[in-house]
Amino acid sequence: MITVLLISGSSRDGSTNAAVLRTAAALAPAGVRTVLYAGIGELPLFNPDDDREGALVNPRVAAMRAAVADADAVLVCTPEYAGALPAALKNLLEWTIGDAGTYEKPVAWINAAGPAAPSGAADAHDSLRRVLGFAGAEIVESACVRAPIARAMVGPDGLVHDPGAREQILGALTALADHFRSATAERSGPTITARPPWSSG
Repeated sequence: MITVLLISGSSRDGSTNAAVLRTAAALAPAGVRTVLYAGIGELPLFNPDDDREGALVNPRVAAMRAAVADADAVLVCTPEYAGALPAALKNLLEWTIGDAGTYEKPVAWINAAGPAAPSGAADAHDSLRRVLGFAGAEIVESACVRAPIARAMVGPDGLVHDPGAREQILGALTALADHFRSATAERSGPTITARPPWSSG
């Protein structure tokens, strides 16, 4: 079973970004377990003094770090605020630096910015790429997709119902899980069974 942590950069429960991730959870294929992180707005502002060795870690930060550590991969969906990442998401990522939570962790994102967004939220995802690179995360390009979501595509149940968008969302989640499986198999290498010295086979 592969665990994928879903993180929305928006603290609004009714955002299209949250809808995308709820849809990813609903569409998760067999063998993939999703966990939707919902505490982004409750994290304290990052302060290096609170993250030094011996400091008492805030329980909400500890819970977030545990969620990241328990995940095999992370899927992010974020809006763009003022030409960059939302402050809440940047704050979350800063808290992962101290414990190297995202170091070598496979990460991908879905860009759900609607057609009306001036830059298509490209600046947000460029800044996300820079921050993840600094954190040492493994960005899985094959799982990063642009899937514009209009509010009309989200139903009363909070899920995206447009067939094309659902296909893209499932594709991103599946590509991320497949990458983790492939990377794990590659690291493990083939299993070689030693033959006894008298074997002629």
